[in-house]
Order: sequence, then structure tokens, then C-alpha cells
Amino acid sequence: MQLNDNLMFARTFLRSPKMLGSVIPSSRFLISHLLRHFDWKTANVVVEYGPGVGTITREMLRCMSSDAKLLAIESNHELASHLKKNVDDPRLHTRLTSAANVRKALNGLKLDGADYIISGIPFSTIPRKERLTILRNTWKSLNPGGVFLVYQFSGAVLPSLEEIFGPVRQEFELRNVLPARIFRCEKNGLAAHHRKNGH
Repeated sequence: MQLNDNLMFARTFLRSPKMLGSVIPSSRFLISHLLRHFDWKTANVVVEYGPGVGTITREMLRCMSSDAKLLAIESNHELASHLKKNVDDPRLHTRLTSAANVRKALNGLKLDGADYIISGIPFSTIPRKERLTILRNTWKSLNPGGVFLVYQFSGAVLPSLEEIFGPVRQEFELRNVLPARIFRCEKNGLAAHHRKNGH
């Protein structure tokens, strides 16, 4: 299974390097670092942008409660198909669409909002207008007090995150190929008024 995942990931990277940003899946160190940001008792609805071959997806499902839901949004047809075939869990709902359509995907599952949204999509390769659309819709899709967790290989996305979410906490995980930056954004009332309206 692991070899199958790595081959699929590498093949997708070679075809569309801008879509993945790295030639190998996230390291166990990065995954562990990311998952420390979750309170699994309150993580009833989790959304993952760009699950790829499901490396982080599987670990989140191990931690989540039996009645929680995980919405995986994947824009690559092959990867979405791979995930559906290889991760058999009734809590996982995979949707082939853009992260910009997160609200529509949540509505389709009759879910009002997410407690956590995690993203590894390479925002630095996404045009600014589309990037801000994704981030605004992410903000709107989070429940009050919800957390948006972003892991990247550069700091290029930080100004856009701050524009939508206000103050952002940044951490680093060096034990990864490539070294990763982790951005934690929280939806709170201070930033609510003008960000909700897209200003």
C-alpha cells in the first residue's frame, strides 16, 4: 500500500508539479506536528484540501471520533479516485472539486460548517484572485472559533492569510522534505465584520 501511494504521488507530481509542491508525501514528523493542533474531542467536522494519496487523511481518521466526518476536497481526478479506492472509512467523504467550492461541498453533506480545515495545496502557485476566493470561502466555512491549518514550503501565502484571518501563528517543521512552514489561523470575532464581506 505504501509503495502504491508513493508511486501515485510521484507520478502525479511529475505530471503536475504545481499541484503538489513536493515529490514525496509528508513525513511522519510533519504529520505529527500538524495533528497536535487538533482537539479531537471537538473535531466533529474536518475538511482537508488536497489530500493527495491520503497520508494525512488516514492519520486524522485514526484520531477522529466514531461519529465525526472528514470531507476531503481533491481537484485531481486520479488522486481522488485513488483515495476512494484505498481509504475505506464511512466517515470519509471525498469530493472532486476545487477548494474554492468548500461551502457547496459542506452543504451537500448537510453540514453547516467545519471545526478544522487543513490544507497542503501550494498556495504560492495559485493566482492571487483565486487564492483569496479560496481563503474567503474557507473563513466563511469555519464554525466560530474554528481553525484553518496550512502547511507550505514557503512563506508566500502569509500576507493573504493575514488579510483574511488577521494574526497568524507560524511554526516550522524541519524534519520534512522540504522543510515545512505551518500556519495556524483562527476564526474569531475580531476579524469577522469586514472579512465576511470580502474586503
